[in-house]
Amino acid sequence: MTASAEPAAKKIGPRAFLAMPGFRRLLFSRFAAQWSDGVFRAGLAGAVLFNPERGADPLTIAGGFAVLLLPYSVIGPFAGALLDRWDRRRVLVLANLLRGLAIVLASAAVGFGLAGTELFVLALLVEGISRFVGSGMSASLPHVVPRHTLVTANAVATTLGSIVSVIGGGCAIALRALFGTGNSGSAWATSFAVLGTIVAAVVAARFARGSLGPDAVDEPDDAFVAVARGLADGGRAALAAPTVTAGFVALFAHRASYGISLLLTVLLLRYSFTDLGLLKAGLPGLGQLAVGAAAGILLAGFCTPRLVSRFGRHRVVLASLLLAAVSQAGLGLPMLLPTTLLAAFLITAAGQVLKLCVDSAVQRDVGDEARGRVFALYDTLFNITQVVAVSIAAAVVPLDGRSPALLLVATAVYLLGGVGYLLAIRRNS
Repeated sequence: MTASAEPAAKKIGPRAFLAMPGFRRLLFSRFAAQWSDGVFRAGLAGAVLFNPERGADPLTIAGGFAVLLLPYSVIGPFAGALLDRWDRRRVLVLANLLRGLAIVLASAAVGFGLAGTELFVLALLVEGISRFVGSGMSASLPHVVPRHTLVTANAVATTLGSIVSVIGGGCAIALRALFGTGNSGSAWATSFAVLGTIVAAVVAARFARGSLGPDAVDEPDDAFVAVARGLADGGRAALAAPTVTAGFVALFAHRASYGISLLLTVLLLRYSFTDLGLLKAGLPGLGQLAVGAAAGILLAGFCTPRLVSRFGRHRVVLASLLLAAVSQAGLGLPMLLPTTLLAAFLITAAGQVLKLCVDSAVQRDVGDEARGRVFALYDTLFNITQVVAVSIAAAVVPLDGRSPALLLVATAVYLLGGVGYLLAIRRNS
């Protein structure tokens, strides 16, 4: 097995990236969009899962995950074709503005006490557009940084963006404390997310037309045919790049395992755990979980370029899967508040390392004419995997979330993912 090292990436640090006007502008647009994501998701979670005026069981929580993850899974292959056809700068501007409108409608629905299909449809619309914006930013990144720095650029942008998203979630929790925890307070807290979408659109509008790609279009003249072929084109481009194929296998395992453990954690925080000193249960506990996850993402962003440069991408991916498995079994199984928070920190860090490795593989090894479709396929397959895993777990997990058997299944999936990654690499080497 040949390690895939990228020594050049370590020569450029975060400050050097911030000196690049294009990267800095794309980063600030990402910050605004992801702050909005954090506010909306935390506001919606508070409205649905931790609202005294509503109830929440495992299937309801699974439905909430579906709202967050499935919308782009449905439109992703087609949106990917559009990202490889339309001016990405224009897409980022218009999609952010449209998302702002959808946030206003969803917030109003929360305020009026709507639940079930009506609220889920609006939340699906918000999240679907959000994922479209995220894929557009990922596909645009190679246009604002040198190609050999993509691992580090990804680490900086994704890490800082994720932390800003957590800050947005914290803002939503604070706003609910200010406005109240019922439907009206949740609506006001959620509505503040629209501010981020407006700022993101304004910043993206400062790019020159065509500066974010695509540089070339390899699609049919007929737009409908081009859109319909998005899934197949993305699949072919991913299969043609062995590093991308193997990375997909590893991320499949992570998404499935992470979905199971996240469902159990939410149930434990809601129904089993009680406050333990500075550690909190309930919605504040979910906030602490998000802070721990952000710390894991920050650690991953700092370490990934250095680890890849020293050990090679393949070894780093395998080590990440092993770390996640050990954390899942060793810290998750006790099902205590402190160990659960520590497990979340380590598992999120490992998952972020995986994501950064796969993102850089797509950006480096897939041509610009197909990159948007591969990123869209990426989101589609992995989000469906996580939703399926959460749904299956929700059908068998007890209400209090105490299910050692499910945690052992999640641990085994990580290990199987490592085996699958090794097989994929050896088959293509």
